[in-house]
Amino acid sequence: MSASCCSPAHNHQPGHGHGDHDHDHGNAARPALWIALLLNGGMFVVELGAGLSAASTSLLADSADFLGDAANYGLALAVFSMALVWRARVALLKGISMGLFGLWVASMTIHHAVAGTVPEPATMGMVGFAALAVNVLVTMILYRFRTGDSNMRAVWICSRNDALGNLAVMAAASGVFVTNSAWPDLAVASFMAALALWGSVQVILHARRELRQDAFKPA
Repeated sequence: MSASCCSPAHNHQPGHGHGDHDHDHGNAARPALWIALLLNGGMFVVELGAGLSAASTSLLADSADFLGDAANYGLALAVFSMALVWRARVALLKGISMGLFGLWVASMTIHHAVAGTVPEPATMGMVGFAALAVNVLVTMILYRFRTGDSNMRAVWICSRNDALGNLAVMAAASGVFVTNSAWPDLAVASFMAALALWGSVQVILHARRELRQDAFKPA
């Protein structure tokens, strides 16, 4: 991702030449967020059932990620018309939740490593492919909004991370099939935990920059 995606957004006010553009941008983002919300909610149900059935740590981790993303899209829709400071606060909450998700996946990975459970690779591969297709579609839909405020940037980072995670789940399925071992699945779960923690840091730092900008903005 380019450095420009990390730059803090500017809160343009009406009457300064950018108000109409920002309004149109926001109107375009709403249906995109609704589509992302519905797709992620559906995939949460599918992956949760598949992860439990296949005893796959990476699928269960990805299902929890789908649930978190669905909640994130719902929050993004709820605060869309609010001031930048409130959108930044919600983004900060999202960043913290992403970090907690990463820590949860890490602890779950350790638990399955100790238990020595070997997942079912065929289910992992099929569901991983379906999840990848959904996340690539969502990422394409949200691509134009990736350089917006911290709220929309959080949405973009979640979608990008999910697509990368699905590729890793499919690779893990192949590894489990070849080795008849749980370690490829556990390795992918560890990768997803690290991805969530890194995304958490990015979103939190961006939101804090926006909150500082708002605090020092002239009255």
